Amino acid sequence: MATSISEQGLYLDVNDAMLERLGFDREEMVGRSPEDFTTLESAARVRDELRPALRRTGKLENKPISFVTKSGDVVDCLSNAIVEYDQEGEFLRTVAMYSEVSDQARVNFKYRTLYRATPAMLHTVDGNGLLVTVTDHWLQKLGYKREDVVGRPITDFFSSRDQKYYADGRMQELISEGDFNNLERQMLASDGTVLNLVMSAISHRNDDGKVDRMLVASKDVTERRRAERDLRRSLAENARLREELERERDYLREEVNVAMNFGQIVGTSKALRKMLNRVEAVAQTPASVLVQGESGVGKELIAHAIHVQSPRADGPLVKVNCASIPKELFESEFFGHVKGAFTGAHRDRIGRFQLADGGTIFLDEVGEIPIELQGKLLRVLQESEFERVGDDVTRSVDVRIVAATNRNLEQLIVDGEFREDLFYRLSVFPVDVPPLRERGEDIVQLAQHFLEQTCKNFGRENLTLTQAQAANLRAYAWPGNIRELKNVIERAVILSTGKVLRLDLSMPGLKAGIDDIAAVAVSKNEVLTEKEMREFQRNNIVKALQRANWKVSGVSGAAEALGVKPTTLADRIRTLKIRKPVRR
Repeated sequence: MATSISEQGLYLDVNDAMLERLGFDREEMVGRSPEDFTTLESAARVRDELRPALRRTGKLENKPISFVTKSGDVVDCLSNAIVEYDQEGEFLRTVAMYSEVSDQARVNFKYRTLYRATPAMLHTVDGNGLLVTVTDHWLQKLGYKREDVVGRPITDFFSSRDQKYYADGRMQELISEGDFNNLERQMLASDGTVLNLVMSAISHRNDDGKVDRMLVASKDVTERRRAERDLRRSLAENARLREELERERDYLREEVNVAMNFGQIVGTSKALRKMLNRVEAVAQTPASVLVQGESGVGKELIAHAIHVQSPRADGPLVKVNCASIPKELFESEFFGHVKGAFTGAHRDRIGRFQLADGGTIFLDEVGEIPIELQGKLLRVLQESEFERVGDDVTRSVDVRIVAATNRNLEQLIVDGEFREDLFYRLSVFPVDVPPLRERGEDIVQLAQHFLEQTCKNFGRENLTLTQAQAANLRAYAWPGNIRELKNVIERAVILSTGKVLRLDLSMPGLKAGIDDIAAVAVSKNEVLTEKEMREFQRNNIVKALQRANWKVSGVSGAAEALGVKPTTLADRIRTLKIRKPVRR
């Protein structure tokens, strides 16, 4: 059976064999389309698959099609077609031939019909990777029409990544190798969406052993991969936040340690011992402590001492400088925030109370918290609960409170600048840190400690602190307390060039004594003037006389201490006009 078909898809002529088999007259078929004489399913196949394929390739080979006779019988055929052109390349006709199929062919045709309708994402390619057929579900997933895909290379529908991978004959290599299982590939839907697929295939080989057909089944794992990526991102974010939390906690611990001179309390004065007795008494309890004292007395060090002597010593000690926190960031700093809670909140942030969970939080300069924000702090102190900014999840913490201030909180209460209930919550056990001027015997110990520490930190050889300098240190009032003393020593170390500390260079108004000048000159291998030498000698004799209670000769006398004869010392006393002070 043969026909010729126009460019518009209408029969130009039908041979007698076809007219006889279908039972129509020539006039009934010429001028009409093949779809008018096929089953509805075959009509759709001609329209959606065969005609588009014929336009692209110029031929059809063994394509199944079912005609309906005039009496209503179905005739299953295989169609072969070719397009003919004239010498100028203009379309002449399509010659289509139909051969009635055997029983086996009818089974195959039925199989192909079931294949297309199966609810699975299947496609079949030939040995060159051209699409032979696809299921309706495959088309639905990728958003194409059948006429858009049949006859085209399967790689046309791969993502750009996989197109590059399968370029240069790699697709033919894959097909020639035959069956495969669970290969991950990406395909591109008509709307540009990339689908992640897992593909498995079974192949058919011809008589030469070469693969001529390959049936490929695909499983869409796009959502699963997206969920896996989201999970990995979440786990990575959790790990990052955990690492950040640990780093910040370590940083805050180190920050407190550095501020407190590595946890050392130096001194043996009565005032210091009294204060340390109170620290030791409260450290083992869970009571809140209010450390009070002037600026620079070392309140941070006392907070550290309380923490390290408490059962929470293995937990974190987190410092918060209340005076440095802007009002608008108070809640975020103390309690944290979630991403998007306010402008600039680009990620979740851990608050200081959560950082201190299981340990101690040190609220430095607590008197600087604005009155309107004190209630928020009071709540977490009373209930041990808080919410991050922008979050409705209530979190619990186990934190010991140590607060510090250099202000008179009771006067602030009278002035309406500090909440009375917050004061009583903080000052369960007050600790007053004495100023440096009340710790006279500790001043030189602290100065020597800072001198050794600073020389070590600055990479300097140890410098000498003279007795005259020690006397000057004890005589000074130290309004800036320990912080001022430490700064004075550090400046002196920086400015000193010899082996003796030049304290006069770092303390305004302090003049170097003759002993200091002499010691510096000796350390620098310099020459003293005659006047400086006489002054030095006079001072040295006076010291020897004072230690000998002004006894010149004999055992334990000044002459013995100086290593000279008593007569020589007597002459020098007269020459230098040294006189014993008159007692009144």
